[in-house]
Amino acid sequence: MKRKRSGLQPKFILLILTIICGVFIIFTYNSKGNFVSPFKTISGYTIVPMQKGIVLSGEWLKDKFDFIKNINKLKSENEDLQTRLYELEYENKILQLDKFELERLRGLFDLDQKYPDYPKVAARVIGKNPGNWYTSFTIDKGENDGLEIDMNVLAGNGLVGRIIEVGPTYSIVLSIIDDTSNVSSMFLRTSDLCIVRGDRSLLESGNLMVENINKNALVNDGEEIVTSMVSDKYLEGILIGYVKDIKIDPNNLTRSGLLEPVVDFKHLQEVLVITAIKEQ
Repeated sequence: MKRKRSGLQPKFILLILTIICGVFIIFTYNSKGNFVSPFKTISGYTIVPMQKGIVLSGEWLKDKFDFIKNINKLKSENEDLQTRLYELEYENKILQLDKFELERLRGLFDLDQKYPDYPKVAARVIGKNPGNWYTSFTIDKGENDGLEIDMNVLAGNGLVGRIIEVGPTYSIVLSIIDDTSNVSSMFLRTSDLCIVRGDRSLLESGNLMVENINKNALVNDGEEIVTSMVSDKYLEGILIGYVKDIKIDPNNLTRSGLLEPVVDFKHLQEVLVITAIKEQ
């Protein structure tokens, strides 16, 4: 035998719920809202705060998203500004280099005007000996530019040295500060002769030795010393530097001193080569 199902059928449950909803609708319409008031009160304490919380949460999330969006925008703008800053710094360095090069070239022009009787060609330093001082260095002009051994080299306000080796596109210059260098010189004011030579012990101070000054020569510290007319390698009248610390030698016949050169032998970039050789 089949067992009888216990409980209400689904269709009866649906019918009952429909009737209840209909009764509520009719009663609510006839009661003009009095019946709904308790529900409104309940919703005021439950649903409204929930709605308010949802709205506030939405606004908070919106603010956070806007904040993150603004951060990303500012980060992108900052990267663009940083890139532009680097570009401007690079351009500024290029302008500074151009300015310094212009000043050096203007100095070479002034030096060229200082010795108008000597033909010259400009050259750039492209190599040097080890160490801080330019005791010898290489320039980017050579035989193809008409350069020869023993041509005099100028920079700053005066004499740098002379060419000792020439190639097709380069030349090697020996500076007067090298300890193998000797320059027959003279005091510009009195024409008294002397010898200017490089001294390794004086290299760090940047000075040179001035020797064989006549004991009776009327010369003083601060006098200008130039290349002499009797020099076999250097043209006459090129400024070398200023004498100082003149003292009597132990032989009591001559005097010696130090010479402060007019060329910065720690920083050479461009030079002038006199394209004439001293006639023997």
